[in-house]
Amino acid sequence: MKKILLLATGGTIASVTSDDGLVPGLSAEELLHYFQYDQSPLDVTCQILMNRDSTNMQPENWIQIADAISKHYNKFDSFIVTHGTDTLAFTAAALSYMLQGLDKPVILTGSQVPISFKKTDAKKNVQDALRFSQENIGGVFVVFDGRVIIGTRAVKMRTKSYDAFESINHPYVATIDGSSIKYYWTPEKSKEAFHPETNLCTDIFVLKLFPGMNPNIFDFIKEHYKGVIIESFGNGGVPFEGRNLLPKIKELTEAGIVVLISTQCLEEGQDIYLYEVGRKVTNYNILVSGDMNTEASVPKLMWTLGQTDDFKKVKEIIEKPICWDLSPDWEG
Repeated sequence: MKKILLLATGGTIASVTSDDGLVPGLSAEELLHYFQYDQSPLDVTCQILMNRDSTNMQPENWIQIADAISKHYNKFDSFIVTHGTDTLAFTAAALSYMLQGLDKPVILTGSQVPISFKKTDAKKNVQDALRFSQENIGGVFVVFDGRVIIGTRAVKMRTKSYDAFESINHPYVATIDGSSIKYYWTPEKSKEAFHPETNLCTDIFVLKLFPGMNPNIFDFIKEHYKGVIIESFGNGGVPFEGRNLLPKIKELTEAGIVVLISTQCLEEGQDIYLYEVGRKVTNYNILVSGDMNTEASVPKLMWTLGQTDDFKKVKEIIEKPICWDLSPDWEG
């Protein structure tokens, strides 16, 4: 009989009505009531780690989840984390980096409607998570609306529809239909022994460029942060006419601030050398995100800076595919 640890963190799936709107509030016993699987016997243990709306989720909570999995790693065959949808993708990516050497499934799921409501997507997501928890597979996965997404590629695309998440720039791992699972690709199990690496540096900033941005924003970043992800235009374009941003980016890199150039385009990644507006910024010691999404880039940069502040090592880690976050063609 498979032993599963259910780690509840709150979110819509566990929410109840209140005078202030929906708030997480189900007890472990109430939540566990819904985690029954008819197809095969399972031994599910529930632990309430926190009752948070995922909007309030912090990097310290990622560490809390990772520590709980690490503590019980040898006692259970798989792990299910129930989580609010708004920041679920960030947590999935963060756990992918912090839980190195996974040879068991860690599954994140949630819902758009509370599980206690008559009409809800939560019951299907729970059943699908329980079904996938029985697979002989290792890694972090998002299971939602019958889709299985590798943890570093999930992005929330919709606020109301049940198919809230998409796998960006990467195939779905599988789809689930009742007791049937159809695989599209199977991630290889890690050859490393399981070892958590949970040190994070949260002193990073995400800056989305827009026409007319004042370059002086970079002065504030230089004084308060150790790294910045710049969501540039298209293939990596950064303005150098009119309000020229390049001198300020140069100042950041010379001050030892890690600058990661990303793109606002959700799909297909970047080719920063294609246009002059991209090539000019590569004259400085910047990093490129390739086809990583922001939900992965943010925890990856925190995780990397938690290990080292040596630029060469940071560049090596960020631009190297880890947990399928980056297509091999983009490796620096």
